[in-house]
Amino acid sequence: MITDTLVSIVTPAYNASRFVGETIRSVQAQTHVNWEMIVVDDCSSDDTRSIVEKLSREDARVRLIVQPRNAGPSAARDTALQAARGRFIAFLDSDDLWLARKLELQLRFMREVGAAISFTWFRRFPEGGGECGRLIPIPDRLTYRQLLRNTAMATSTVLIDRHATGPIRMREIPCDDYALWLDIVGRGFVAHGLQEDLIRYRVVSRSFSRNKAKYAQKVWRTYLGMGLSTPHAAWCFINYAARAWLKYRRF
Repeated sequence: MITDTLVSIVTPAYNASRFVGETIRSVQAQTHVNWEMIVVDDCSSDDTRSIVEKLSREDARVRLIVQPRNAGPSAARDTALQAARGRFIAFLDSDDLWLARKLELQLRFMREVGAAISFTWFRRFPEGGGECGRLIPIPDRLTYRQLLRNTAMATSTVLIDRHATGPIRMREIPCDDYALWLDIVGRGFVAHGLQEDLIRYRVVSRSFSRNKAKYAQKVWRTYLGMGLSTPHAAWCFINYAARAWLKYRRF
């Protein structure tokens, strides 16, 4: 049964012991307190599981699920979605941070504009902490055609209203998060951008998304996996890559 006022936070974690405790504490600092954080450990070989277990004993809103085998972030996110009890679904990667009013302001915004899915501004910050980078701007809204050519929706900024969208699942596809946003707006919904700085995206040097060539291949395979023709996928990819370069050309 979906609880009407509850936000379920989906957090896949793999060898995230350096950061996951800080990530959880950023959720515990939220001014909106009606949430559950579902951390899915994807068979980590470090102390991720023990750190989350300790914090879950201290705060029952933090829930740990351990995957039976390592299956990647898509499967971990989908496991969390199936366990989620909230009307609203938020995504938070295990190394990112939320500012304290993130949920409060984004929930208010979604109710005001009647959004099924929304996203926010964010800033990047270095792996070991330190000064944040520039504010990453976002559009006010994105349709399906616009989102196909845009990098604006960072995973840890997204909030979804399941009462509006109906059930959601992750695809076994590269860029599973991006594919989910496309699935939702492809049904006719508009993704609304909240012009508030509410997220800190940690730039981890060894993360997969930092390898631009490999990430570009994932985006390309995602387009094809979504059923786009090769010419249409190529046009979308050129636009996506150009926007990504403009977005990340300087810190």
